[in-house]
Amino acid sequence: MMADRSRSGGWTLAALVGLGVVVAGCGGPEANATEESAAYVKIVNVETRTVEPRLFAATVRITGEAEPETDVTVSAEESGVLERFVATRGARVSRGAPIARIDDAVLSTQVEEARAMAQLAQDRYVRQRRLWEDEHIGSEIAYLQAKSEAESAAARHDQLKVRLARTVVRAPVAGTVDDHLVDAGEMVQPGTPVARLVDASQLKIAGGVPERFAPRVSVGDSATITFDILPERVFRGRISFVGTAVDRQSRTFPIEILMNNPDGEVKPYMIANVRVLMRRVENAIVVPREVLIRTENGQQVIVVEPGEGGDVAVARDVTLGAATENEVVVTSGLEGGDRLVVRGHQIVDPGDRVRIVGGVD
Repeated sequence: MMADRSRSGGWTLAALVGLGVVVAGCGGPEANATEESAAYVKIVNVETRTVEPRLFAATVRITGEAEPETDVTVSAEESGVLERFVATRGARVSRGAPIARIDDAVLSTQVEEARAMAQLAQDRYVRQRRLWEDEHIGSEIAYLQAKSEAESAAARHDQLKVRLARTVVRAPVAGTVDDHLVDAGEMVQPGTPVARLVDASQLKIAGGVPERFAPRVSVGDSATITFDILPERVFRGRISFVGTAVDRQSRTFPIEILMNNPDGEVKPYMIANVRVLMRRVENAIVVPREVLIRTENGQQVIVVEPGEGGDVAVARDVTLGAATENEVVVTSGLEGGDRLVVRGHQIVDPGDRVRIVGGVD
């Protein structure tokens, strides 16, 4: 909160609370002759902080949701009775690992039958080719027909072998079996959901950034993520996606941040507190927002400088740069080593004597 006051107005009694007042006079009868002969010097108690350049990181704070990078529903590719689950719920499986098995008795018989027919057709083709090519017996049509029948029988055999392999429901990606969506003994058809597979080793934090920050957010920017349920942990990630359109209702644009979660501390769909780094300023002069004083010409701060008889308050006009909720960069008007008034700046006027009663170096 920035202070706002007129420099031309007088001070009220309430505004002078906490001031140190020194009465200066000379000894002897003349000094006590009248009250007007006494000289009053106003001394204001203030707290200061020595200004030091430092790294300033401008961030925007948003709320997001932790989504697993992989969250897929595994479906059956063949019809039949689900015989059993191979992978239990909570089991970690690799890509291609079996999850469940469908009864394959009928398909196994068809595969054996197709294998025998393919072998017979191949033998006929070989014999017919030998007769036609080596002994010139028979016709070319008979030779080509035998070849076609052999290829057709082999293709049917291969097709049935593929269908037989599909009776084993396999994981399309690595992950954890989060749930079984049918029970053993149920009839399934191609497309029937069988299991849910989730991989939470890497999460994507999805959220919306206010449109005014659009020019400052891009893919590759870093972010820090915290969760209320894990107050001691700070996670780091990078923006992997920035939306191109602004939502008309919320006036935000979507972003996604990839975050490693190897230990599984963060559960999918937890609410995340995200700070997206928009700008870094090296060797910046940074001040709290509350020390700023609004004037007709802009912004001022109060610093303490040596003066005749002691320290005095001096007003400095400042130019502001990048800012966060609580801090702002001063691009001109302050330098490293200046003693900035951080408490008492609202009740002191330029030129007032000050007494430093606290401070941070």
